[in-house]
Amino acid sequence: MATYVLVPGFWLGAWAWREVTSALRAQGHEVHPMTLTGVAERHHLAGPEIGLETHTTDIVRLIEVEDLRDVLLVGHSGGGMPVAQAADRIPDRIARVIYVESGPLPDGVAQFDTVPPEEQQRLRAAIGTGHLLPPPAWDPAADPTNLAGLDEPTLALLRARATPQPLAAATDAVRRTGGRPVPTALVASTFPLSVVRQMIDERHPFFTGLADGQLFELPTGHWPMLSEPKALAELLDTAARA
Repeated sequence: MATYVLVPGFWLGAWAWREVTSALRAQGHEVHPMTLTGVAERHHLAGPEIGLETHTTDIVRLIEVEDLRDVLLVGHSGGGMPVAQAADRIPDRIARVIYVESGPLPDGVAQFDTVPPEEQQRLRAAIGTGHLLPPPAWDPAADPTNLAGLDEPTLALLRARATPQPLAAATDAVRRTGGRPVPTALVASTFPLSVVRQMIDERHPFFTGLADGQLFELPTGHWPMLSEPKALAELLDTAARA
């Protein structure tokens, strides 16, 4: 039996992991899906002070309070940043960090830095003087690659349940303390592993932390926990057994 902590990406809460959680528990694993501060059922806590450090503390405190050991710490998309920081803070409790459509950003890099300048400008205009990053429209016609595999009921669920994301979680840079590195894995869905391997070989900063890690491919959209939950659960189970 393995122990998993599942951290969602931007705009989502623990609810997004429901089917993956059920599948892993059916296999006998202990599973802790998380909602980070300021999102989903905790959206009422989304003040301007909520940022990457807050979300890192959310993860660390859950693991410490529940006294979890040998954790498979899973971070989807934007959840990869607090996951990376949490593993750096408590490496002795982490068996492996599994990045789902994400990666271990280098020290000093924020998620916002990975967005093209024109998209940053568009987002800044939408945010204005606020402190919340609005969710996307969940429109497959406008974003067919990322939304691949999601049927209309799931898209309707996303439109109903996604909440704005605390902006500082995207603009705060990853900061590592230099703790002991932990093993890694990647589940790539919207780009092939051949591209990932090429980027690793070229020492691309977004993927260098995966050089010695497990690499898995699950062809679907950017939200595989919703489009292919059973297949994703199988890959997470495989990662625990490697």
